[in-house]
Amino acid sequence: MAVPRQLPNSITVVRILCAPVFLWMLLADAGADGALRWWAAVLFIVAIATDGIDGYIARRHEIVTDLGKLLDPIADKALTGCAFVGLSILGELPWWITIVVLVREIGITVYRLVVVSDHVLAAAWMGKLKTLAQAVALSLALLPLWTLVGDWILWVDGVAMTIAVILTVASGVDYIVSEARAATARGKGAA
Repeated sequence: MAVPRQLPNSITVVRILCAPVFLWMLLADAGADGALRWWAAVLFIVAIATDGIDGYIARRHEIVTDLGKLLDPIADKALTGCAFVGLSILGELPWWITIVVLVREIGITVYRLVVVSDHVLAAAWMGKLKTLAQAVALSLALLPLWTLVGDWILWVDGVAMTIAVILTVASGVDYIVSEARAATARGKGAA
């Protein structure tokens, strides 16, 4: 069965469009931990989980595109960025964490857009691990599980978020080092 060439990128675009809807649902609840909070968390989890689906389809059917390589990380950043900002607006996550994460995410995304005419900077393994850690930490923070199991889950949330922040910073440094090495190698090759 032939898969339409645009299917993976269409899934990615839908993921990007889910980000503002998710943020609205999260903030409309105003931290009341009601039905909208649960639905916002479910939408985030489904949207972030489909990250693997679009990539799997593209690789399996050999329809990986440069546009897909560029849009996929943007979709992840739109979703996770909205989650970080939303949790900080609600007072559930310190703003310094959100700022550190956003500086890294926006910096790498802008760099990707700047160098796209030269080469496409696809996600590296550490970036993928960072995205997974962020997805888990944000899912735990978004789901109001404390209403079901008690406040001890907040400790688990804190540990998961700490791991996500450490991996976010480490993967940013990894990108910078890798790109610096590649630029040096390209410079030597041109000489």
